[in-house]
Amino acid sequence: MHLKAHRYFAMVAVTGSFTATARHFQVPASSVSRFIAALEREVGQQLLYRNTRAVKLTDAGERYYLQIRDVLELLDAADEEIMGKGAEAGGLVRINAPVAFGSLHIVKLLNGLYDKYPKLTVELTVTDAYIDPIQEGADLIFRVGHLQDSGLIGRKICDQQYVLCASADYLKKHGKPSSPQDLKNHACLVYKGTGGAQRWFFRAPGDGQSGSETVEIIDVHGPLRSNNAQVLVEASLAGRGVVFFPSWLFSRESFVNQQLIRLLPEWQGSVEQSPSQIHLLSPENRLRSQKVRVVWDYFLQAIGTPPYWDDLGDGTQTR
Repeated sequence: MHLKAHRYFAMVAVTGSFTATARHFQVPASSVSRFIAALEREVGQQLLYRNTRAVKLTDAGERYYLQIRDVLELLDAADEEIMGKGAEAGGLVRINAPVAFGSLHIVKLLNGLYDKYPKLTVELTVTDAYIDPIQEGADLIFRVGHLQDSGLIGRKICDQQYVLCASADYLKKHGKPSSPQDLKNHACLVYKGTGGAQRWFFRAPGDGQSGSETVEIIDVHGPLRSNNAQVLVEASLAGRGVVFFPSWLFSRESFVNQQLIRLLPEWQGSVEQSPSQIHLLSPENRLRSQKVRVVWDYFLQAIGTPPYWDDLGDGTQTR
């Protein structure tokens, strides 16, 4: 059985496209189709559903892909080793990220990655569930929140910096809060997840410098709750109320254009007692691969320290 057939099949499984697979391997699409058809005859199973809109794995194809995936990765690692460090990074890298973080940042950063390493292919999976990277075959994982002991190699990207803000139209009608306690009299747009509605925590200006810290816990209320942060940000832009989210959830343009105005910038806030972080993680055996290492390094450099999303362009320091 030809190794090309397995590589073509694995790429079709990732991209869902014969055309994209042919483009990646620089062969005619007919060659990809012919090799995969021969593979299906060899194993005696239909591996792909084909129609005019998309190509999907059959149940047998899903099982077969999971079984050959690790074998192909071992072969790729062997190729990297024999070719040496000077070879151009290429192949498939699997990335997992939370839904909002992936759609707002990782997708955009991939443009620069492809410019730098055109032979790379990325499989990006976005989910807010904590996956098992070994079982799912993930090479790199972005985790937002408190990091549990996972046995993975990790690098802290940043502490999350929270931003309290509202639209200019809302503030024109209702005024600005002068303290966290004033938020009880404002329309607050509240995130409600599996743990219930969030409470907002604020630390007074200068707290911690004298060795003591006072935290104000505010139970906020308003006209809209949602388990989707981006829905609440859009509602705030429409003048519905005040939102409180990490800086990475906002677009810089909305502050530069003063669609959103930052509130109480001298107060440090979060939605938990202790601030949380964003980490980049990888199973140790994956990070040994050159292609995974260069993607790891690219993201850390592209995001920067502090991360680029903390600069919202309004002249106010994110705390």
